[in-house]
Amino acid sequence: MPDLEQKEVSPNPAAEPAPRPAEERYFMRFTREQRYLHAVLFTTFLGLAATGLPLRFSDSVWARAIAGSVGGFGAILFFHKLCAVVLTGAFLVHVKDVFTRGLLHRQKGIFWGPTSMVANWKDARDLFGHLRWFIGLGDRPKFERYAYWEKFDYWAVFWGMIVIGFSGYAMWFAPFFAHFLPGWALNAVLVIHSEEGLLAILFIFSIHFVNTHLRPDSFPMDMVIFTGVESEKEFKIKRPMEYQRLASQGLLDARLATAPPVWLVKFSRIVGFTAIFIGLTLLALTVSEYFV
Repeated sequence: MPDLEQKEVSPNPAAEPAPRPAEERYFMRFTREQRYLHAVLFTTFLGLAATGLPLRFSDSVWARAIAGSVGGFGAILFFHKLCAVVLTGAFLVHVKDVFTRGLLHRQKGIFWGPTSMVANWKDARDLFGHLRWFIGLGDRPKFERYAYWEKFDYWAVFWGMIVIGFSGYAMWFAPFFAHFLPGWALNAVLVIHSEEGLLAILFIFSIHFVNTHLRPDSFPMDMVIFTGVESEKEFKIKRPMEYQRLASQGLLDARLATAPPVWLVKFSRIVGFTAIFIGLTLLALTVSEYFV
């Protein structure tokens, strides 16, 4: 009888439910405002590229076909200017936000430190460390909140707004700028705007797309700029130093977020793949003008 009683009270392992796996945690990376600003940025850039290339290669068959589908080159120029104005407005909003947070509100980390977009010596070390890792001569660098190529992409927008933006507005409002610019300068801005625009298109649709979406740890698309959150696994792999810093400071839980809803993930994929398809198509058309 003691044996029977023992059997009755002892738990049956086969009858117990299997332990539920821990739910994957997500962390906030980009705020809603930052995601909206990026959406305006890439939408207007695609618009500028899709309208600027037909103007640049207006003798091409595909350029005339695009112009004919929207009402002529005059319509293309109108949409080009519209995208330029919207992009300029978004850029000025971002600059105002940066200086308001950094100078007026004295927020730490805007202009220097591990959370800043300003390059530092660690970025230089990461660059050379990455090159060594590519050829098998060292370990992969551990990145903080922003990698060196992300900072390069960020400041490239400032360069583009100054060089491409100024030259574009100089052509648009040529009578005004003619009051203080010589004639040769107005001719030069046409060349500068055209060549720098092509450089931006080639860079964004090749280097930026590859670095952001097509590298092994993000392929086929990095969803974080669309959803604003990333899984803990992604966080640890892509930005281990930031993860360790927040954990050591006890700030990791403050970045906890909910998993992105299914509809947002599906919508983001549609938007993202559409943008990549348009970008690669424009890249192919640009390259074809030089090699075909």
